[in-house]
Amino acid sequence: MVRMADPQDPIKLLAIRDTPLSLDEVYAAVGDDAAGGTAVFVGTVRDHDAGKGVTALSYSAHPSAEQELRRVAEKVAADFPVRALAAVHRIGDLRVTDAAVIVAVSCAHRGEAFAACRRLIDDLKHEVPIWKHQRFADGTEEWVGAC
Repeated sequence: MVRMADPQDPIKLLAIRDTPLSLDEVYAAVGDDAAGGTAVFVGTVRDHDAGKGVTALSYSAHPSAEQELRRVAEKVAADFPVRALAAVHRIGDLRVTDAAVIVAVSCAHRGEAFAACRRLIDDLKHEVPIWKHQRFADGTEEWVGAC
């Protein structure tokens, strides 16, 4: 899903996609002349987890994930003085260093932008039904729920 909102809606871009994510796209989506602060978080695939080497990783999403992402974004926009907000998450097979998730929030002040961005990524990770499947160098694998 890609959501390009009307000018009055602070939620400018929401997407769950199986193609590489663009930091430039997300940053551009939250540009706002009245924003004094823009906070961006990029979650990347690392080469280890819990002391084990990661050899492969994939994400999958429940059909309700887009609806839940919208709900999370609306709550953040309601709780903070958000000028603009964007969130994109990748699904499918990813490599080490690939961007898995990018969120950004612009607000009038930096403190608000940092707080809103932190809430957005934390709530996305805990509430949006996206699962991570990791395969490790020792031959084991695991699924991690709600990304």
